[in-house]
Amino acid sequence: MTRAAGTLGALGTGGTAGALGAVGAVSTTLTACGGPESTNDTGGTGPDRTLTAVIGYGNDGSWDPTQTASAFAMAGINHVYEGLVDTDPLTRRPYPALATRLPADPRATVWRFTLRPGATFHDGRPVTAADVAFVYDRILDPGTQTLAGNFFTGWLKEVRAVDTRTVDLVLRFPFPDGLARLTLAKIMPRHVFSRPGAWDDAVRGLAVGSGPYRQTAHHPKSHTVFEAHDAYDGPRRPAFRRMNWLTIVDAASRVARISGVSAGAQIADNIPYANIPWLERDGLTVAGAAGMNNLFLMFNTRRPPFDDVRVRQALHYAIDTERMVKVALKGHGRPASSFLDESNPAYRPAKTVYGHDPDRARALLEAAGVRGLKVEILAVNVSWIVDCLPTIKASWDTIGVRTTLAPQETTAVFTKLDQKRDYQVVAAAANPNQFGVDADLILHYNYGPRNLWTGYARWADDPVARRLFADMERATREPDPDRKRAMIQDCVDVVAEQAVLYPVVHNELMTAWDPRALTGARAQPYPGLNLLQAKWV
Repeated sequence: MTRAAGTLGALGTGGTAGALGAVGAVSTTLTACGGPESTNDTGGTGPDRTLTAVIGYGNDGSWDPTQTASAFAMAGINHVYEGLVDTDPLTRRPYPALATRLPADPRATVWRFTLRPGATFHDGRPVTAADVAFVYDRILDPGTQTLAGNFFTGWLKEVRAVDTRTVDLVLRFPFPDGLARLTLAKIMPRHVFSRPGAWDDAVRGLAVGSGPYRQTAHHPKSHTVFEAHDAYDGPRRPAFRRMNWLTIVDAASRVARISGVSAGAQIADNIPYANIPWLERDGLTVAGAAGMNNLFLMFNTRRPPFDDVRVRQALHYAIDTERMVKVALKGHGRPASSFLDESNPAYRPAKTVYGHDPDRARALLEAAGVRGLKVEILAVNVSWIVDCLPTIKASWDTIGVRTTLAPQETTAVFTKLDQKRDYQVVAAAANPNQFGVDADLILHYNYGPRNLWTGYARWADDPVARRLFADMERATREPDPDRKRAMIQDCVDVVAEQAVLYPVVHNELMTAWDPRALTGARAQPYPGLNLLQAKWV
């Protein structure tokens, strides 16, 4: 997701002095926000020169690893923090990060981990089992309702600190898929984030981890700076002395930073499809990766007529998705035929597939008694979403639904949702692959009785929703892989039929980099960048 789910609502009025005082040398992370330094920093020479990266999403989302779904923040968090276990950004294969090894038996109901000797946070303090327990206690606390909790509470019972460097994770039942999810529980220093107001500071950008890079400056809506953590002794050593990540949502400005007379960056994500030939002619490598990235529609089910499933279905059937793929995505996408993308191991076409059928859309509206419907689409201003919106408007206008487009900054859209303001339809970008690829996780990202997105849609109390949630939990507990997959597919069929929050198209994400400067760069099928295996040529 290109913005934190529910994290703006978590902003409080707590002061910053306590947390900042604890951080000491890294306190400049927040105090530097008063006036941005140069956003085209290319300082240094040779291997010590600054890597400049461009990300097409805002850096002003939450930086709380337990809450955020911000594309920029999650990418930064993967460089600043570590889990007990982390995963390769493409294969999603788990590897020991803060832990010294993976559990010998993933099907055991107790996983014991020993922390890497010598692991330190960016303020020099050692990483301890108490820090691990501190983070997991927050994630598992039902009163906190973190976004990460959606991925853990169903199967993880508790985490115990055995001694200073040893922790036990106690599972409710065997759950081998949970091993890859441990990357979502980034270990944070208790001595920093247990202080009053510190979680609010994390939302605003405070980041203190044990990873290969430490955050040294953070300027919302401008850029974030990272420097190598010299004491890091883990498996992904920093290859760059300094990195300057620019947030540039405007597509033309983003492309100009990586190619042409004003170029100063070596890598950029979210490349517009129309610019691919030009960038390749300029000597850049442009690569794509397909996954769960999608444009979705979310309906306010408390606001008639969107409480009627026939109306939600009608608006999906009306959309000319083939034209959207051809015109807006330049062929780099597919109409959604399931909640899951076609590359997901659990994919099969849903029982309800929304092919372009305006006659059926009109008939459904007629059956629902809806005439003269006027709709305002509250949309995020992510460039490729903005390119897709005219097709939705034209399609809905064609069936007699007068449509107004209202694209806004992503933070503004989610501020309204967090404040529970009224709306009709939201159009936004989502990609649960930021969190993982297993279908159970993907369903729990958007659906659940205490899920933030289900709350945004005002659907949690619907009888169909309650049955769906119960079926999802049974699928999570199912030990037989084939039976589990079939149960998840049945849940996906319900999600497709109800069309409360459902994708319109799945699209390919493009990344461009200068191969004369970088090696080891890889395109990933979700927003942001991962530079932990890249290095200077």
